[in-house]
Amino acid sequence: MSEHRRKQQQPQGGGRAAARKAAQQRPARGAGSGRDVPTASPSGPYPDEPGHGSRADARRTAGRGTSGRGAGKAGRGTGRPDKRVINYPRSDKDGWKRFVPSWKLVGGTALGFFAIITAGAGIGIASVNTPDANKAAEAQNNVFYWADDTQMVATGGSMNRQIVPIGKIPRSMQNAVIAAENESFESDKGVDPMGIGRAVWNMAKGGSTQGGSTITQQYVKNTYLDSDQTLKRKVTELFISIKLGVTEEKATILAGYLNTAYYGRDAYGIQAASRAYFNKDCTELTPSEGAFLAAVLKGPNLYNPDGGIGTSATPQLNSERAHQRWAWVLDREVAVGRMQQSERDQYKEFPKLVESAQARGMSGQIGYLVDTAKLYVSKTKGITADDLAKGGYQIRTTFEKPKVDALVKAVEDTRDGFIDEKKRPEYDTFVQFGAASVDVKTGALVALYGGPGMDKKYFNNNANTTGVPVGSTWKPYVLAAAMQYGTQNSKGQGISADSKYMANDLTVINNRQGKPLYESPGKPFKQKNESSTAYGYVTLNEAMEKSINVPFAQLIFDVGHSKVRDVAKATGILDESMDPGDNASFALGTSTPSAIRMADSYATFAASGTHREPFSVRSVQKDGKDLPGFEAPKAQQAMDNSIADNITKVLRNVIENGTGTKAKKLGRPAAGKTGTTDKNKSAWFVGYTPELSTSVALFRSDPNAEKKELISMNHVGGVDSIHGGDIPAQIWTEYMKAALNGVPEKDFPEPEEIGVTADSSGAPSPSPSPSPSPTPSPSPTPSMTPPAEPSPTPSKGGKPSCRPWEICDPDPTPSGTGSPSPTKPTGRPGGTTNGGGGGFPIGGSTGG
Repeated sequence: MSEHRRKQQQPQGGGRAAARKAAQQRPARGAGSGRDVPTASPSGPYPDEPGHGSRADARRTAGRGTSGRGAGKAGRGTGRPDKRVINYPRSDKDGWKRFVPSWKLVGGTALGFFAIITAGAGIGIASVNTPDANKAAEAQNNVFYWADDTQMVATGGSMNRQIVPIGKIPRSMQNAVIAAENESFESDKGVDPMGIGRAVWNMAKGGSTQGGSTITQQYVKNTYLDSDQTLKRKVTELFISIKLGVTEEKATILAGYLNTAYYGRDAYGIQAASRAYFNKDCTELTPSEGAFLAAVLKGPNLYNPDGGIGTSATPQLNSERAHQRWAWVLDREVAVGRMQQSERDQYKEFPKLVESAQARGMSGQIGYLVDTAKLYVSKTKGITADDLAKGGYQIRTTFEKPKVDALVKAVEDTRDGFIDEKKRPEYDTFVQFGAASVDVKTGALVALYGGPGMDKKYFNNNANTTGVPVGSTWKPYVLAAAMQYGTQNSKGQGISADSKYMANDLTVINNRQGKPLYESPGKPFKQKNESSTAYGYVTLNEAMEKSINVPFAQLIFDVGHSKVRDVAKATGILDESMDPGDNASFALGTSTPSAIRMADSYATFAASGTHREPFSVRSVQKDGKDLPGFEAPKAQQAMDNSIADNITKVLRNVIENGTGTKAKKLGRPAAGKTGTTDKNKSAWFVGYTPELSTSVALFRSDPNAEKKELISMNHVGGVDSIHGGDIPAQIWTEYMKAALNGVPEKDFPEPEEIGVTADSSGAPSPSPSPSPSPTPSPSPTPSMTPPAEPSPTPSKGGKPSCRPWEICDPDPTPSGTGSPSPTKPTGRPGGTTNGGGGGFPIGGSTGG
């Protein structure tokens, strides 16, 4: 056989065993890729032919290769089953699909959640008890105490609670309540999903959890005599409402609601309310009277015509709301088919109410003291009028009975010797008195006079009323602002009371640019004084002493209206009681703070610039437990002590030599200011000693008139006009004598000489000239670079805001309120409690 046809020699150790051995020793590259790669050198003429065993090995190697890279992904879906209870993320999907839940998972989760909610609701509903109207009627009294912890009065009580069955409640009363409160009451299941949603939303925002709008929910809420606003309580109310909706008759629920609701006048339940407002049993209520009681349920504090707690709950405003709501309830009954239009047309007049027994029970000043304390509690702790009405509170006030009695005696003695309504009915009727007294060291309200008494159908608290302009008692704030901030004539330095200003009657007042104000085009405004005396240039000390208007009308433009507001606010005067106009009359007392606020504000001067917010409650207990937040307000520095003490020096001169000389009869160091307003519509005296600050207001106003207006006091008491230095100063003096009887006499601090003498433009003396004081006041600090010209702050829109009684500057250059501010005010911005906005027309001051 030829050489080339000879069989190729097998490798050493050949055969299939050798091939298997070679395959095991070779790298697994071919196996890993699933391909059969030759192992011979590419330079050889032919590759070695694999043996029979090598093909099988290659196939096995290729089979193992499927578990490598090429088949890794597919392997997840074909491997062993996932042993997790919940297959999520899903093991049988790739990429983002792994996180898409299956319909089984979604359906199972929803079913499980529903089962949990259902089970929880079932347990909750089963575990709560239904309301008991008799138990809900067991509310307690509120007890008020004097400053010495003796009891003043207890209000409310279970004697006003009486449960009546639904058969004794007229159908017309039921119809009125259903129409006004819950039209779907007879068909709903006891809850309002939308109302619940609102409640949850309010809770999420941190607001009130109240929100039940169905009669059932309101009935449930009435059974809770505590004021806790918690999620637990709301959920409990919800469960009870649901349970009532499916287990109780609608008539039972309606009777429970009407027997537990609060109607005002200390009346809980329909029977008590019928007695309180109409002095009859509820079985005798007419449809018109029923509509009124349904209207009051909207909120007794705002719909009881007697008035409520807060400046928005005056008898006048409440009466207006009650009339409107009463008419709406009747119209609503027609709209929902519970009254015929022909019957509705019979009720045109508001039902006549009987006198409040609650008012009769709080005779004299007690009603005003209680209302003042309630208002303070409400503002300090956020306890609502309805919460207070449910009782259980022990309220310890700051009122001192001997001082209250002394103030009442001073007012009544003076009034009886001055007012004679029978002799002068056209002049002496409707004369009103208001007064308040504050402890200088603490800010505690120790006494007030609010009026003749709620038992005499006078529900307005004159001590806390607003809308009575304070007249020239405002001038000390203008002077204090000039001492603190300076004027445009003082080159940024505070001025002294020795600065001179023109004081002649009918002097033209200039704006901050030195241009005249105009009352009409081409007619300069001329400020009028109380007297036509030609004073010439006088010091600000003399202008205060004689209460001359012209110097202060000019000074307020020189210092800036905003600076005066800052000073007044720092002493406790509220923003809303200040006249917003930037006019000359602002300096003369067109603002309308309450007597409480004026007494507290002047106490800041008495305390050498330290201000304390007025307070009337020392502590409050609920069911015997102290409530936090009723600590005495902290002292804050309103102005530099040297400024306050210099104001006191000027105001002492008012009593010693000026318009307040009647107060000299007090016989101890005292300071004060008189105030009389335009057309003699109000007269004030506000004064203080180192221990006590007291304000007295006198004005005329018909308390029963629909439109509250001040009436001129000309000829009251048989005199042509009344000034603050007359009747108010006399009342102040008599009260302060009694209140300070036995208190050791104390003098005011000796004031430092402060500021520079900066006369007004046109004054004959050089301006400015340094004060001879060897010890300059440390405050205010002069500006390093006085502005070259004034920087006025225009009113809104760049134009002065004029009202019918104001004088404004039509000059295109705004007069402004700002002034160069050399220093930052030493004191704080101002106060926040009792008092409020105006309510009467505002007039200009005519002097002291």
